[in-house]
Amino acid sequence: MLLIIVSTLFISLLINIFLKKINLPTIIGYIITGTSISYLFGLHEAVNNHTLKEIAEFGIVFLMFTIGLEFSLKHLKEMRYEVFLVGSLQIIATAIIAFLVTFYLFSLDLNSALIIALALAMSSTAIVLKTFNETGEINKRYGKNALGILIMQDIAVIPILIFIGILGSKESNISSIILQTSVSVLILFVILFVLAKYLLEPFLTQIIKTRSDELFMSSILFLAIGASYLAYVVGFSYSLGAFAAGMLISETKYKHQAEAELIPFRDLLLGVFFITVGMQIKFDIVFSYAPIILLLLLLIILVKFAIIYFFVRKKDDKRTTLKTALTLVQVGEFALVILELARVNSLIVSPYGQIMIVTIILSMVLTPFILRNLSVITDFFMKLDDAKSEQEFLTAPIEGHVVVLGYGEFGQNVVSKLKNDGEFYIIVENNIDRYTIAKNHHESVIFGQAENKRILQKTYITRAKKVIVAIDNPKKLYHLCNELQKIVHASKIVVKVHALRERQALLDLGISNIIVENEESSKAMLEYV
Repeated sequence: MLLIIVSTLFISLLINIFLKKINLPTIIGYIITGTSISYLFGLHEAVNNHTLKEIAEFGIVFLMFTIGLEFSLKHLKEMRYEVFLVGSLQIIATAIIAFLVTFYLFSLDLNSALIIALALAMSSTAIVLKTFNETGEINKRYGKNALGILIMQDIAVIPILIFIGILGSKESNISSIILQTSVSVLILFVILFVLAKYLLEPFLTQIIKTRSDELFMSSILFLAIGASYLAYVVGFSYSLGAFAAGMLISETKYKHQAEAELIPFRDLLLGVFFITVGMQIKFDIVFSYAPIILLLLLLIILVKFAIIYFFVRKKDDKRTTLKTALTLVQVGEFALVILELARVNSLIVSPYGQIMIVTIILSMVLTPFILRNLSVITDFFMKLDDAKSEQEFLTAPIEGHVVVLGYGEFGQNVVSKLKNDGEFYIIVENNIDRYTIAKNHHESVIFGQAENKRILQKTYITRAKKVIVAIDNPKKLYHLCNELQKIVHASKIVVKVHALRERQALLDLGISNIIVENEESSKAMLEYV
């Protein structure tokens, strides 16, 4: 067993290092790893192991929890056209066309056709949003269109997973199952709402006051897993409970830190999930159906492109519409989740599942290349002078601001000066008392650990003109500066230290904007001599 674990980690590392060099997602690497170890160690049947399936499913649980954290009613209201109209129409149209093709043209059974149709309606949230966030294209009109459609797809995953659970139920009375499901959903959300309204924030506040990172991490794991278990008890998948818990925590001040703490667990367990997906792939089936796989890939890309183009074109110019459609032609990671849940419930037979998994993977492999060459592909089909209409839709991101890390006495003085100078700034603070003071002063403040890269990303730190480090603890300060200089240029970082010996350590990191408190105090004292 230990040899299998070590080999899996080694193969995964080698493959993903190579894939990252060519900008392919690690999801592909995990699937290839799963296929590799299944042949190396004869593990094709191991995917049916109950314990392994439970562990792998918690990758999806934590994924749904983090999606719940991003679920904002205000955000949805601002993007209601892209989310609820365009997003819903895209899902419905894609699913209907896919169902008609698979059921009538390929003669699949009803359950398989339904599940494949729903899976094909999904695009890759992970690949598209990660790429667009890195390039800044998320702030362009086609980026906003893609985001809106992806949000609707993420929301649609919950009822789809519930629907698959109903299909896999042993009961024959569908109306009874639907009624029972509706009542159970209502009970689950009422229980979670009451707990969140009266207990959640006070509970987390008490945890934060202990100033223990381990306790906060444990509490988030407890809430995510506890809500998942509660959902399971009332007859649902773990994922629904995790999504509900994330959505409730998103209304608290701790959402950013909760997300930052959980993401390592999510990514690790998602890796396990996609490795189990790869373990199902059998080359004999793949080679036998290779022509069908290639035909399906082409058909999926053309159909999804046409549907998205048709609905987006109703409101946007041709160039923006073309880029939006090209962005979402792939089938995403949630399709793999849907197919895996269907497999577990014996709703889809092996060859169909194998064919779809390989087709989905190929579409995901193509996506980074399409996203990196959106403008080139668009220019090939359209005249360059059409570009100006797209630029009008560029949403100005937060930039040219100051990020202040720490809101102690020094940080408060810095913020006061910035405010008097009319500068825009964002504060990061992990002490609940100082965070409360900042909120009471109506400051733009995020609760979380400044050393956490995910928290820093929330401040748009790469677009900031300066980053002021206002932390007193020398060890934390050094660690933070070490992380900062990997994200922003050292010339943007301004640090205050107590003594000369602390300055030298920072100079070794390449940071030169250092204010030594003792040195400045000495100079001030000498003015009175």
